[in-house]
Amino acid sequence: MGVAGSGKTTVATLLAERMGRPYAEADEFHPQANIDKMSAGTPLTDEDRWPWLRAMRDWLDQQAADDRSAVVTCSALKRSYRDLLRTAHGRVRFVHLTGSPELLAERMAQRSGHFMPTSLLPSQLATLEPLADDEDGITLDVGLAPAELVDRILTSTALPVPQPSTTPHPPAGDHHDTEER
Repeated sequence: MGVAGSGKTTVATLLAERMGRPYAEADEFHPQANIDKMSAGTPLTDEDRWPWLRAMRDWLDQQAADDRSAVVTCSALKRSYRDLLRTAHGRVRFVHLTGSPELLAERMAQRSGHFMPTSLLPSQLATLEPLADDEDGITLDVGLAPAELVDRILTSTALPVPQPSTTPHPPAGDHHDTEER
């Protein structure tokens, strides 16, 4: 979670790859009307956001139904938005990526092909309700390299990372003692 430019996509992609989990980008859940609104520089309202948030929650529910943990990015600017996401089956943890307004604006200005203009950053910062102490998650400063952020996420949240199989396999052609006992 975090405002635009905080590196949610970069960090979430790395985290999902390291953990071998499905990943979804929040922008994929926006209806076209929301994208058009933001592209025009108009901030979204709560009414605009509820269907988007419910779609992400439903995706998390589907992952849980398929017995998979997953990673999804979402600005989740308000606690009420996070409360809705927490209604997904399973445990929902948040990683709040933060940074100075100057760093975030600089990052946004360097992005290409994204519909969110830098002009909307102040409204996102004004709307942001930081992750509270009683919410399941951690807050990290995005001044760190993405790989370091992922390391900290894995350490802080104790999320299980799939390990490669360590069962020894006999070399091809080595059939010693293969009868059943």
